[in-house]
Amino acid sequence: MICSVAKHSILLLNVALLSVQLSAQTPAPSSTMASAAAKVLMPYVQKEASWAMEQLPVTVTASTSSRSSGGKHDFFSEGDYWWPNPKSVDSPYIQRDGMTNPDNFIDHRKAMIRFSRVMGSLASAYLTSKKERYAAQAFKHARAWFIDTATLMNPHLLYAQAIKGRFTGRGIGIIDMIQMIEVSQALIVLEKSKSAKPAEFIQYRAWFEKYLNWVTHHKYGIDEMNALNNHGTCWTMQVAGFARFTQNDSLLDLCRQRYKTLHLPGQMATDGSFPKELARTKPYGYALFNLDAMVMLCKMLSDKQNNVWEFALEDKRSIRKGISFMHPFVEDKKKWTFKQDVMYWDNWPVAHPFLIFGAIALNDQGLFNTWKSLDHAPTEDEVIRNLPIRNPLIWIKE
Repeated sequence: MICSVAKHSILLLNVALLSVQLSAQTPAPSSTMASAAAKVLMPYVQKEASWAMEQLPVTVTASTSSRSSGGKHDFFSEGDYWWPNPKSVDSPYIQRDGMTNPDNFIDHRKAMIRFSRVMGSLASAYLTSKKERYAAQAFKHARAWFIDTATLMNPHLLYAQAIKGRFTGRGIGIIDMIQMIEVSQALIVLEKSKSAKPAEFIQYRAWFEKYLNWVTHHKYGIDEMNALNNHGTCWTMQVAGFARFTQNDSLLDLCRQRYKTLHLPGQMATDGSFPKELARTKPYGYALFNLDAMVMLCKMLSDKQNNVWEFALEDKRSIRKGISFMHPFVEDKKKWTFKQDVMYWDNWPVAHPFLIFGAIALNDQGLFNTWKSLDHAPTEDEVIRNLPIRNPLIWIKE
């Protein structure tokens, strides 16, 4: 079972002793691969942690937009593909699918991505060094986002991906919240530190519980939950991540049911592709994004009783089929037989989560080799935004 294998990856907690430990025993192949992944990631972990130690908290209260219908503590963003109407400046925005408007307000999204980057890198550094300074720094940021009444973010996304003249917010904007998945995972890791304060963790969990209640009951959340493409996958991915942190077993069971009865049969073709993503103006990027999300569902929802990695439909559609379809196009992008993306075509692929987690779970050396060869520290904002899992160590350690 993958969960038992993952528990053995506690070896990652002390990279300095890695070679001694490995020589003293004969680990399972995937455990060896996890250890090899740690070696690859250590230079990036050290560099990112040095950066994160110098950062001050920046939350949604640091910037505002006159176009937001919310308040100072409310997350606000605007739909990426919506532009001013050239016929009339004051008329509602019009859509240009796949073409990002650089003038739209995304400061809150950037702040959330930065928060995720800080928390993930500090949690990774804490795992591999056990130095409390990394945990203490992380909690400064967590308190600012979730506890401090002057700077906290309200636990909802009522005003996400608004469109001027059309909507003050949309259910589709809930996808912005996937940036918090690694924050919740970092908190799971850092709760074991000496710097962790139980009273604060009660407040952290209460924040995520409020958000989960909102996203599972509000019309926006229900609309997004029922989406039949990557938006639906990402609704389940974030709910699964936050349910793990809040220890909500009923929501985890709901996410498993959705993966098996909705996402896999409703999105994957018999060849392992995602037709709804391939039909978009950026088919390569969207296909990669949805596969990463599907793989993270397998990762987060697998435990002693549930090996989601091995689940397959009667016609053999499974996460293995999805990975097998996409891997050749990542290994050699020139093999791509579909349309090129209208934007960011040259920025993909990078070291995608589906490669490393698939490699470890399925014991696939080819996936590992591809992952190892790709960029582990992309700088393009659009790529970073579509890689909510950027710190594999805090997931591999389980």
